Order: sequence, then C-alpha cells, then structure tokens
Amino acid sequence: MPEKRPFERLPADVSPLNYGLCLKPDLIDFTFEGKLEAAVQVKHATNQIVMNCADIDIITASYAPEGDEEVHATGFNYQNEDEKVTLSFPSTLQKGTGTLKIDFVGELNDKMKGFYRSKYTTPTGDTRYAAVTQFEATDARRAFPCWDEPAIKATFDISLVVPKDRVALSNMNVVDRKPYPDDENLVEVKFARTPIMSTYLVAFVVGEYDFVEARSLDGVLVRVYTPVGKAEQGKFALEVAAKTLPFYKDYFNVPYPLPKIDLIAIADFAAGAMENWGLVTYRETALLIDPKNSCSSSRQWVALVVGHELAHQWFGNLVTMEWWTHLWLNEGFASWIEYLCVDHCFPEYDIWTQFVSADYTRAQELDALDNSHPIEVSVGHPSEVDEIFDAISYSKGASVIRMLHDYIGDEDFRKGMNLYLTKFQQKNAATEDLWESLEKASGKPIAAVMNTWTKQMGFPLIYVEAEQQEDDKVLKLVQKKFCASGPYTGEDFPMWMVPISICTSDDPTCAKMQILMDKPELTLVLKDIKPDQWVKLNLGTVGFYRTQYSPDMLESLIPAIKDLSLPPVDRLGLQNDLFSLARAGIISTVEVLKVMEAFVNEPNYTVWSDLSCNLGILSTLLSHTDFYEEIQVFVKDVFSPIGERLGWDPKPGEGHLDALLRGLVLGKLGKAGHKATLEEARRRFKDHVEGKHVLSADLRSPVYLTILKHGDSTTLDTMLKLHKQADMQEEKNRIERVLGAISQPELIQKVLTFALSEEVRPQDTVSVIGGVAGGSKQGRKAAWKFVRDNWEELYNRYQGGFLISRLIKLTVDGFANDKMAAEVKAFFESHPAPSAERTVQQCCENILLNAAWLKRDAENIHQYFLQRKAPPAMV
Repeated sequence: MPEKRPFERLPADVSPLNYGLCLKPDLIDFTFEGKLEAAVQVKHATNQIVMNCADIDIITASYAPEGDEEVHATGFNYQNEDEKVTLSFPSTLQKGTGTLKIDFVGELNDKMKGFYRSKYTTPTGDTRYAAVTQFEATDARRAFPCWDEPAIKATFDISLVVPKDRVALSNMNVVDRKPYPDDENLVEVKFARTPIMSTYLVAFVVGEYDFVEARSLDGVLVRVYTPVGKAEQGKFALEVAAKTLPFYKDYFNVPYPLPKIDLIAIADFAAGAMENWGLVTYRETALLIDPKNSCSSSRQWVALVVGHELAHQWFGNLVTMEWWTHLWLNEGFASWIEYLCVDHCFPEYDIWTQFVSADYTRAQELDALDNSHPIEVSVGHPSEVDEIFDAISYSKGASVIRMLHDYIGDEDFRKGMNLYLTKFQQKNAATEDLWESLEKASGKPIAAVMNTWTKQMGFPLIYVEAEQQEDDKVLKLVQKKFCASGPYTGEDFPMWMVPISICTSDDPTCAKMQILMDKPELTLVLKDIKPDQWVKLNLGTVGFYRTQYSPDMLESLIPAIKDLSLPPVDRLGLQNDLFSLARAGIISTVEVLKVMEAFVNEPNYTVWSDLSCNLGILSTLLSHTDFYEEIQVFVKDVFSPIGERLGWDPKPGEGHLDALLRGLVLGKLGKAGHKATLEEARRRFKDHVEGKHVLSADLRSPVYLTILKHGDSTTLDTMLKLHKQADMQEEKNRIERVLGAISQPELIQKVLTFALSEEVRPQDTVSVIGGVAGGSKQGRKAAWKFVRDNWEELYNRYQGGFLISRLIKLTVDGFANDKMAAEVKAFFESHPAPSAERTVQQCCENILLNAAWLKRDAENIHQYFLQRKAPPAMV
C-alpha cells in the first residue's frame, strides 16, 4: 500500500449553527451561483476560518460578529489536495456568535457527485438536464463551502432560484414560492428549516417530474417523483414506503421526524440510492415499477432499496456516525433491516433465505481473502472513504448484525435500539455506543463478542466431529481462521466469540443446544441422541462461520438434503460451505459435485440460485480447460429435471418465487445450450420481436441471454434495436447486462464499443463491459484489453468512485493463471486508481487462487465427468 496522505480534520475554532443557503443553477451553461449566510460560533479567537471547498470559486467573504461591523476577508487560500479553503481576516475574530457571508460560483459537473447535471429525454424526445445532488461521502463541498464532516451538524435554510416551469425539491417542505425580481421566468422557492443534520444528507433537485402521493398511517406525506408521464410507475414504491414508515416507527419506537418524505428517480446516478433526509434519490431501476414490463426480481429490488433508505432516516440521519470509520454500522444495519422490512411487507418473498445467498455468502467469499479488511477501518482522507463502500461494510456488516439480533433476541434488541436512538438523536455516535445500549438492554457481553467480528478481519472455520457414547453424542469443535488459500498456517491464532446453535434430525428447525464458543476448542455432550440421528451446526445459517464436518457426520447429512427434511436455508449453507472448502483445497471439488447431484428434488428458488452461482464459478474456471463442454453437460443434467417440472408458463396459484426460479432455470439451461430450451427461446423471441406475443417480463432475461449466446450478428442487431426502442430503463438495463453473451470476436468488439456510446448511461457502462467479461473466454480477454485501451476515459468518467472498483472486479476476476495476475498488477502500478487499490489486490489474489484450484483439481473433475457418462460396468 502506498503511504497514506497526512490528513487533518477541520479545526474546531469556528463551527456552524445554521446555514442560510441560496443557489441559482443555470441549466444551459451548467454553472451555479450561490450565496451563503451562516450563523456561526467562534469558540477560540482566530483570524482565519478553515472550511471544506472543492471546485468552487469564492467571490467575496465577510464575517460580522453579532451586533458589530462586518469584516471582509482579505485572502482565500485554497488547499486543493485537501479540498479546503482558508479565509483570512485582517483582525482577530473574537469568541462569540456572528454571521459568515460568502458569495461563490461553481459548476454543475457531469461526474455524478456534488451538485451535478443529469441528462434526460422529454416525452417529445428533447434532451434536457436536471440539476441534482449526491453529497455522501464528501461532496457537499462541491455545492457550497461548508464544514463537510458528519459530526459537524447544523440546521439548514435552503432556497433555490429556478425556472418557473421546473420542480424544485429539498429535504424539507416548501414554505414560500415567489417571483424572482431580476427575471420573470424564474421563481425563488424557499424550504422550511431542517432539523440539526450533517452536510452529506443535504439534497436538492431541480427538473421536470410527475409524482404520486399518499399519507402513511402515522400522517407523513409520502411522494414518489417519476419522469414526466410515468407517474404510474411510482405506485409500487409508494405503497412500500407508506407501509414501511409506520413499521420503523413501531420497531424503533421513535416517530419519523420530518413532515414529508420524497422518493425521486434520477436518470444519471452512480449508486443504487441515497438516503438524504426527507428527499431520497434513486436510480430509476431502483424505484420505478411498471406492472406490465417489470420483472419479479425488480419489484423485490425496489422493495429492498426503499426499505434500506427509509431505515437510514432513523439510523444514520437522526443518529449519525461520528466519522466514516463507523460507516459500516450505518450501512450494515440498513442492509440487515431492509430484509426485516420486506419480510414484513411481503412474507411470500421468503426474503431471509435470499439474504443468505445475496449477502452472507458474498461477504464470506470476500472475507476469506488475505486482502480483505476488518469491518471497522480507520479512514482519514476523503479518497479512502470510497474504498469501504464494499461487501464487507454492507454484507458482512449486515450478517454480523443478523447474528447479533439472533443472539440477543428481538425484544431486547428493539429495547436497545430505542435506547440508542433516543440517547443520541440529532447527535453523533460511534459503534461502541450502540454496543453499550444493547448490552444495557440484554445483559449480555455485546462489546466483547462483537469486537471479535468487527475489529479483526476474517471469520472462523469450525471443524466438528462426533463420537457416540451410549445414548449420547460427544461433539468436539475446533475453530481456526478460514482462508481461501487452504488451512490457516499463520503464527498468531485469531479467535472469535462464536454463538453456536446445534440441531438434530429430531427437530431440524429448533436448536437442541446454544452456546457461545469463546475458546479454540470445545467439547459438548448432546444427550439422548440415537446413533442413526444426524447433527447439524449453525441452524438457519445465522452464525458467520463455515463448518467442516467429519466424513461420517457429512455422510449422514446428505440424505436430509435429498428428502428435504433439512430446511432450505440449511441445505443452502451446507452446499455453500462445501463449495468453499473445495475452492480452498480443503476437500476435493468432486466431493461437492456429488453433493450437488443430491439436489434433484430441490424446490426452493434461493437454494437453486446459490447452487447456480457456484456452478457458474466452476464453469468460468473450467473455461480455461479443454473439457469446458463437459461442465455444460453437467449443468444441463442438474437443471433439466426442475426445468421440466416448471415449464415455460406460470401455472395457476404460482407466486413470486416460482417466477424467479423459472427465470433462473431457463437462463441456466439456455446458456448451457439445452436443445429444447434453445428452440423454445428462439420461437418465443421471434413472436416477441414481431409483436405477435410479447414476452412476459420474467422471461425476458433468460430468453435474451439464450438467443444471444447462440446468436449471430442479426440477433445482436435485433437486440440493439430493442434497446433503442425501450422506453423503460429497466428494459434497457436488462438488455445491457446480457449483450456480452454473444460469442463471435467481431460482435464482442461491437458490444464493447456500444458500452461507451451515448446509448448507454454512464453508470451502466460498467455492467455492459462486465457482461462481456463474464460471457465467454474470448469476452474476458477482449473486455480486459478494452478496459486497458480506454482506461483514461473510464477512469475520468468515474473519478475514482466505487464504480471503478466494480469495473475492475467484473473484468479480471475470472482469469486463472499466474501470468495474468502479474499483468493486472503491473497495469495498475502504472495506472494508479487510489480508491480501487484494495480491489486490485483482491482480484490478483483471486486469479492466483483460481490458478491453484485448476492445477489441483482439474484432472479429478475431468475424470468424474467422464465416468458419469460411462455406461455402468456389466456385472
């Protein structure tokens, strides 16, 4: 790692009490004028004021002590590297309160951060621009000079001067709208004063929007703003939001503190969404649902994102982390509770099982690397903050909170949450403060347990063996750090305090024993367990650890997968642990392939989804061998029975999960070249294109993927035409994600060129290139070359935000030889991307791990595939 830049937080001599801010954006020239009048407190006499400021030109600045003359600043010294400005005054500013006035100008940039411009098309086809904001983590300073640190809270009085035919929104409700004196085409819109809040949560939007509205049960006005003409598409999110606010109010026992909340879809948006207080911004695909053209997974995604952002209104906005080091708490908590909320709104989604596949296993995959990091990372310079918006902060954070909630129990957990939110409302808090509140509520050693999960990276592998002693089973447990590279051999012995639950075939859904494992080894006695009964650890896959069973214990669990007596989330966990152990070389991959064949009767969508991911990883690995076709045969064998059971069309009484499963299975079979699936996909696609019979939204991804994978230049042209005609961003994204499945080299190039064209929104370029890299072996090489050839443009486009990390990971993670790891490392040494440094290290590590896996297991896997095909020997 290069030397970290020396970083200093702002001096505490002067602090803001209230920001009076008036901004006048110019949507033609992409500049804005601003006037700041801040009530400040001088705590220590000083002749300078240091604030954050980036890409802003200050025209004049003055300070007037209360009841005294104003003093003009004589110098503005910009420290651009540190994004600070120092205002110097000719005389000393004495202790006390006063008014700081600053006039400034800035630019509406196109980098999706700060106060930026977002391009949209009107219903009549004109291109226009909206002015919107994204301030987290450190970009409020691009919109106005401010004390841009989460702990420096103040109130805000915001007004916007805007064209009178535009919608203007901010955190609070509008209190006044009057003609602007100098120009009759403009109006000045004034918003109510905000509560005490952090700068990164301030927001304003100026543009053209329609909306739908409702009042939640507790009287909050909820509006969803959509592009003009698409108000209908805001109804689903509106329903979720109106249900969710009372749910959180009740859960935390603290009312939502503002009079209104707006949810708004923004065309160009880097993240999924942002929880600005009272004005939550979203990518269109994370908010808009069209009853006809949205698929089930989009609905689920919207519900989760709405649940996530609304949770932040309490956890993050009302109580804010003291510094970015505690970001994980904000995000991990919201990433956990979004599932609780969706489970409350849509019990039929079986969302907690999906959590395990979407968050828990993803976090374990990353956290098993040597280049992972602890959940809590000390952060200094702003450029380091982007780096921690990753699967550790979000998914591991959410997973350890889920484990903690399970360990404490819901009632005490809620009591502790209420203590925490009430004690720190309108203030800032650190991780320790939450532990203290939960400890008070539960009487359990929360801090001691949780520090082992948040302050050290990684997680344990628990090895377990059982011995029958008359009517009892004696279990011996050993914990060691789990490493993706194989058995842990480090000098130190990291140790976790692990809440362990154990169930038996007597009642697979209920813990026979629960214990906190706080040492390296443990012996337990399970009473009255017959020799033929199986024993399973980690009931519900809640504990953040992997389990390795002795061979005979594992043997006894396999039938429980086949006959489904083991609950879905436990079947999933067992399979995922085995796959990871194989990947790490602790067991043979062939062992896992045998277990995968035990899933023939599997009905559960999420279990299939996880299985499918793992087979995808294996398939990518084997694309580096000459028996790649064999794994396609294996995939077809595993997936065709369930494919036949499901068929192509929904049956009466089917629900959300059946729709998700059908899309998954057909996509898998189609991609692997299953003949009947391919033929049916082509037939249905032809009808779709000719307008005879439009494909249901849930079938589009699998069909598009299948016909492209086995398609030619005509297929690609048809898909690009569908992309151009699509009115909905969801449909455009659906197409963008699968274009990379095409396999001819010249068509792959065409897709890559398309990725950087005007046709694709800047935030979506990443998924087009990623789709090419994941589509085929040729695609992987081509995408990596394309990223290198166009590096300047791509890097400039994302300015070191987290999209650059995502791009790198999607492009290079599938390689599997040492030479490629060296090539990737060398490229980024000569083309540094500071916010993606850790990602690059993780990718190089993954490539080396893939290479080792291939060397170790390829031959055995090949032999296994061959003998599966061989006719049984004659007796």
